[in-house]
Amino acid sequence: MADHGVLLLGRTFGFRADPFLVPPEEAIDWRERGAILLRGGLIEAVGEADELIAAHPQARRVDCGRRILAAGFVDCHNHYPQTRIIASWGARLIDWLNRYTFPEEMRFGDPAYAAAVAEDYLDLLLANGITAASAYCTTHPESVDALFAAAERRGMAMTAGKVMMDRNAPEGLIDDAQRGHDESAALIARWRGRGRLAYAVTPRFAPTSSPAQLEAAGALFAANPDCAMQTHLSEQTEEIAWVRRLYPEEADYLAVYERFGLVRPGAIMGHAIHLEPREIAALAARGAAVAHCPTSNAFIGSGLCDVMGLKAAGVEVGLATDVGGGSSFSMLATMRAAYEIGQLRGAALHPAQLFWLATEGSARAMRRPEFGRLSPGAAADIVALDPEATPVLAQRSARAESPSDLLFALLIIGDDRAVAETWAGGVAMKGGLG
Repeated sequence: MADHGVLLLGRTFGFRADPFLVPPEEAIDWRERGAILLRGGLIEAVGEADELIAAHPQARRVDCGRRILAAGFVDCHNHYPQTRIIASWGARLIDWLNRYTFPEEMRFGDPAYAAAVAEDYLDLLLANGITAASAYCTTHPESVDALFAAAERRGMAMTAGKVMMDRNAPEGLIDDAQRGHDESAALIARWRGRGRLAYAVTPRFAPTSSPAQLEAAGALFAANPDCAMQTHLSEQTEEIAWVRRLYPEEADYLAVYERFGLVRPGAIMGHAIHLEPREIAALAARGAAVAHCPTSNAFIGSGLCDVMGLKAAGVEVGLATDVGGGSSFSMLATMRAAYEIGQLRGAALHPAQLFWLATEGSARAMRRPEFGRLSPGAAADIVALDPEATPVLAQRSARAESPSDLLFALLIIGDDRAVAETWAGGVAMKGGLG
């Protein structure tokens, strides 16, 4: 039977260019009555509704009315094992790890527990319109198997990896350099290239990995250049001081990762708040990306990431929830926090820039350019956003004077109720219109 595709009808919103490189209003690609043709798990065409209806009369139509059809959100840094400890009170980073994170992660050696949390986590991503993500697991291979198996069943795009951690953590969570390498290599062999899955070599951060383990992580990254690498960088001042004590021979925090070959394209550095000029220049020169985690940075009291400065220096930046240090699974809430942090720095981000970070920017940071784009050839991962989802949003949206104004209202006062529909690979995952 011929596949005539599916036509989604609504207001379409994508990008013509990176809104950090051109005037943001010029970057926006908006159609008041647009359409998206989905076929074979990909976006085949985006255009005016009347034109695509005429060109594809046999396509099944899904009319989303006044909803905004955009690329599914991409979350380039989070911790799925922290799903159940989100919103835990009153700790800075190192306290957070010891008081909440490590005790919870100890439970993920149980495959049944890991599988249950993985299902909850993926449900929450989809409910918030997140169709692709990069997640940290735990040191247990079972935690990786559970997440990848659940994502594969749903046809979701997931980048993830086993945490490598051989010191400064509880005994039940510590591996060693050789075991961390070998278990990661086995997971790469088992999962890489299956469906829409990708592997990330995942040393948690320099304080919990010995030089031998970071060397092993670098060897894995070099041997598997198609994989990502994710770790943390300069999140809090206490952490930076700790790294100086552990690696006194290095010029700065990033230099530790440079020494072991971990700073190159495919590397995603979480947070990157308190950077030296040399580190910023090195990130740009070496092609490593930064995951901006604004709700987490505010919640744990880490600081104010200089997104505009990083982008101006040529560093690729994506947006991330960083659940559970991050306080919300909502990418709308995460964009709002990024706006507020920009305001505190005296450099407010335009709504086009915020949506870019939450879609194409994050996909670029993850080296998964097939996601986060509303354009032909991209993955058929779509979110339908309802600007009338709540009374306060409806009355504000009615006053919107431009697409940017409408998008700004949505990200400031919208929440998961505004995510009306989510499609992943062209399959309806949330909502009833698909």
